[in-house]
Amino acid sequence: MKILGGINLLLLLCASIFAGYDVNALSYDYTASIECLEKPHKPKYSGGIIVNPELKHGLKGWSAFGNAKLQHRESQGNEFVVAHSRNEPHDSISQKIYLQRNKLYSFSAWIQVSNGSVPVTAVFKTNSGFVYAGSIVAESNCWSMLKGGLTVNSSGPAELYFESDIASVDIWVDSISLQPFTEKQWRSHQDQSITKIRKRNVRIQALDAQGNPLENATISIQQKSSSFPFGCAINKNILTNIAYQNWFTSRFRVTTFEDEMKWYSTEPSWGHEYYSVADAMLQFARKHNIAVRGHNVFWEDPQYTPGWVKSLTKQQLFAATAKRLHSVINRYRGQVIAWDVVNENLHFNFFEHILGSKASALFYNMAIRTDGATTMFMNEFNTIEDSRDGLSTPAKYLQKLREIQTFPGNRNARLGIGLESHFSMAPNLPYIRASIDTLAAARLPIWITELDVKSSPNQALYLEQILRELHAHPQIQGIIIWSAWKPQGCYRMCLTDNNFRNLATGNVVDKLLHEWGLRAGLTSSGMTDANGFFESSLFHGDYKVKITRPSAVTNSSLVQTLNVAPTTASHQPLEIQLSV
Repeated sequence: MKILGGINLLLLLCASIFAGYDVNALSYDYTASIECLEKPHKPKYSGGIIVNPELKHGLKGWSAFGNAKLQHRESQGNEFVVAHSRNEPHDSISQKIYLQRNKLYSFSAWIQVSNGSVPVTAVFKTNSGFVYAGSIVAESNCWSMLKGGLTVNSSGPAELYFESDIASVDIWVDSISLQPFTEKQWRSHQDQSITKIRKRNVRIQALDAQGNPLENATISIQQKSSSFPFGCAINKNILTNIAYQNWFTSRFRVTTFEDEMKWYSTEPSWGHEYYSVADAMLQFARKHNIAVRGHNVFWEDPQYTPGWVKSLTKQQLFAATAKRLHSVINRYRGQVIAWDVVNENLHFNFFEHILGSKASALFYNMAIRTDGATTMFMNEFNTIEDSRDGLSTPAKYLQKLREIQTFPGNRNARLGIGLESHFSMAPNLPYIRASIDTLAAARLPIWITELDVKSSPNQALYLEQILRELHAHPQIQGIIIWSAWKPQGCYRMCLTDNNFRNLATGNVVDKLLHEWGLRAGLTSSGMTDANGFFESSLFHGDYKVKITRPSAVTNSSLVQTLNVAPTTASHQPLEIQLSV
């Protein structure tokens, strides 16, 4: 214990939340269910603006959409509506509503189908087109929760209905909710969540050697590092470009290699492996204390499968994949914080088509047995980006994840959810939030692995909106931006020009790095009160605290390191006392 200048330091770290947000804002309900239940839950927000959300008043407020026939039913005290005699995908139950352009809508409903396992989508027909609010894989004999959200481009009347390509099944609907939030309320949810999950209150008391409070002592707090992993992809150009190195290392503490660990980079021809570039990049990252995600072991898209692999027989392919997996994972075991074992196996199926539908699950089993200490992610796009993509909805993602989890030997595996997050349009923030809510119910780590935004006049604005939404979500454990620099241009979004001067997107990143305490150097200071106390709300991370005694005594100060970490005991202070 180091004592300087005869000062005692008492640190009280409290998890209570300081004021500073709109306390009157309607709270957002982050919960979601991924279980198929005998009875549905009550509608969220008591149904919001939906009329007769629990169907307790017959079909009041509801009508048929298309040529469906409707029937009001009751089972075990639960009332619901059934859309039957369907001939087209859109034939279903419907309710007319009025949507406003400047509102963000949280939607949920509980769905069942008459037989099988069938995707069902909630759709809003508006004057400007059809808006997809969310989708679920519904089952027979139990209720599944569909959670989604939407915004609209213009205010006007709209019509909610449910759609399924399997027109032969009846669609059962219950506990419907549509809750509007203002933009101010939505931002308030973000601010509240960030304060609650990313920060902690710190109360510092300065005492003299006799235990008396030191009034007007100067407290200076400087952040040394952040606990939240926020990073950016890199590529081999960083090895030889000093300006690139300086720009990157001054901002980020976690990265993913854009191409250099991928199969087509490490084994461009059969049996000839090259790891020198990836090795050098890993050494660079290690030198600068930058964590690395392993990306990726296999990519199901045939376009990005090594050319020589495509000509292999089934037996040769199995041997080649086993060799590839063991080669890359054994080489970098213990040096990466995660592995993207299979990339995009909801949209593509090169390996599964040849090796069988359980190929992904087998790859994870092999990866787990090779490196069981590292989290193994399934990496996919459009799960939160685009509600229109039926291949990779949260429900479809979880369905595939369950196949992997239930494969023999995978039950207790360290699995993770990887969301690429390549946005091609204005972000649907309610859908993003609801989709992550649904995925979070699986209770696995969730990372944003490849975030970028397609070029447009609003690119920087959309990037900021998306980053604020993602960083505020309680279940997001890390974010990687997909902006590795190349002289000829980045994949889709650069943060700097070729002289490493920030573009508008880079300015957004720098602003948020500072605002969220993600970049070392954030400082705060003040004076202790009459009882020797100083209070501050700090982002999770490591800090240097300096207390200077209010006197002319030379070197009368104390310097102490401080780790601000989250706590599960939200009302129990953590006390650290330094005494003479």
